Amino acid sequence: MRSDTGNSGNKTGDGKNDPSRDSLFTTAYRCLMECEPDVKMRLTRQAAEAWRQGRLELSADAAPEAVTDPGRPQRPQLVHPRELPRRTLAHDRGRAALIHAVTHIEFNAVNLAWDAVYRFRGLPRGYYDDWVGVAEEEARHFYALRGRLRDLGCDYGDFPAHNGLWDMALRTAHDILARMALVPRVLEARGLDVTPGMIRRLRAAGDHETAAVLEVVLREEVGHVAAGTRWFRHVCGERGLEPEAAFFDLLQEFLHGEIRCPLHLQARREAGFSESELQRLKTLCR
Repeated sequence: MRSDTGNSGNKTGDGKNDPSRDSLFTTAYRCLMECEPDVKMRLTRQAAEAWRQGRLELSADAAPEAVTDPGRPQRPQLVHPRELPRRTLAHDRGRAALIHAVTHIEFNAVNLAWDAVYRFRGLPRGYYDDWVGVAEEEARHFYALRGRLRDLGCDYGDFPAHNGLWDMALRTAHDILARMALVPRVLEARGLDVTPGMIRRLRAAGDHETAAVLEVVLREEVGHVAAGTRWFRHVCGERGLEPEAAFFDLLQEFLHGEIRCPLHLQARREAGFSESELQRLKTLCR
């Protein structure tokens, strides 16, 4: 695949083309398609800094390419979730398997954030501020969790993983409303629900270092889900849709109205879920 944009649309402050400046969309595509994890995370940090400093232009001269497979290393092996081994925290290998699963989620989350930037055009600048910032924070989470894996004598790729997050990105690539509803507000919100339990289990197993990392992850993931809520409601407003009705319609269309419980109600409130939404979600729990 090629990048969708060049520098022809980039402009300096005086309105003239400036070939020394890059497009945010070109940069997002480069980060998205990089396979080597350390390089992807480094490019992500650099891109976020360049965006904050105003060195990336919000311009594009072509529609986005269809990204079926983002950049990722040959390992981990991707399998169906049912094929993943059960994880126990009674020994280091079991803890490493749990940490690896979360590390893989964070790697996918970097790709998802860059795809949200690259895929969807014509949104307010604040949208791109949010998702560039999310990409940077997810990269930081990946580094911290990979560090814990290495402390345990393992590394990213040593265990199989599933591809559920990216699968939903593909299913929602056609529509930003579906993307914001189903990825941040359903799949990533699930992380808000389960992370407190992981923290408790890790502390009980004596792994206070990983628990501390996950406490940071949980706090920052609330903001990521909140970004999904914000832009979901923004698009609903543009389309004249009632947000709660639109959310549950999409939940039914894509996931047959099923939600896994328990729900972390306070974290979801902080991420922008209304009390009415939370009550309806509780009735759908399985």
